[in-house]
Amino acid sequence: MKTTIVTILLLIISNVFMTFAWYGHLKLQNTGISKNWPLFVVILVSWGIALLEYCFMIPANRIGYQENGGPFSLFQLKVIQEVITLTVFTIVAMFLFSGEKLHWNHIAAFICLVGAVCFVFLPTGK
Repeated sequence: MKTTIVTILLLIISNVFMTFAWYGHLKLQNTGISKNWPLFVVILVSWGIALLEYCFMIPANRIGYQENGGPFSLFQLKVIQEVITLTVFTIVAMFLFSGEKLHWNHIAAFICLVGAVCFVFLPTGK
């Protein structure tokens, strides 16, 4: 159980960094902080943030992977990661980008993702 929690916490932390690496520059641009930065500087700053993401993602996958003694198959790790990614993104988008609203179709998509998680954890009958 401890490995499961550690894996999921590391995935959450890594996805917070990745969301800021991918979309944080848009917020910085909107606030005027990076408005005049050349694109290559924005890319380098994003890569720096993404490096922190990898510092959490790689251990999460190594700890959580079944062949390393973890509780998850490779497919389970990926589906969990995708759900965490979209959850973190939604929270960040709603709080940092006030113009973004959560609509019914977004909620329907999340329900489908929860279904995907359920399917990926069903026994395979091996």
